[in-house]
Amino acid sequence: MGTILIVYSSRKNETKGIAELIAEGVRQSGHQVQIKTAKQVETAEDLAGFDAYIFGSPTYHGEMLSSMKQFLFMAEHAQLEGKPGGAFGAYGWDGQANRRIFDTMTYIFKMKMASGPLMIKASWVEDGVDTAQAYGKEIAEMI
Repeated sequence: MGTILIVYSSRKNETKGIAELIAEGVRQSGHQVQIKTAKQVETAEDLAGFDAYIFGSPTYHGEMLSSMKQFLFMAEHAQLEGKPGGAFGAYGWDGQANRRIFDTMTYIFKMKMASGPLMIKASWVEDGVDTAQAYGKEIAEMI
């Protein structure tokens, strides 16, 4: 059994809700999960000891939230190369933050990423619950 860390930033708690649904999928797969906000992770050492990582931020004015951006700069020093990972976030128009986080984890951190960033606008839209839980399960299976 592995442990996955989900780190997110959220403005209106929608990204938090998606993080919680992803965590349910991880738990359904028999793994443990910890959920933290980007501000709760203060040093690269705080990222040590996990088997996989999932990072998320909403897209706001075409960007990820500044707390997630600062977190990613810090996480660059956390030795995440080769670890399984995923990216997600709520968005209104195009989900640029989801893709930027995914690309950062892929090309800068050199992580082994899930099939793509989780692209749902909100947890309550269409099949958001099932889609988010399935993403958690996909990453759990990578451990």
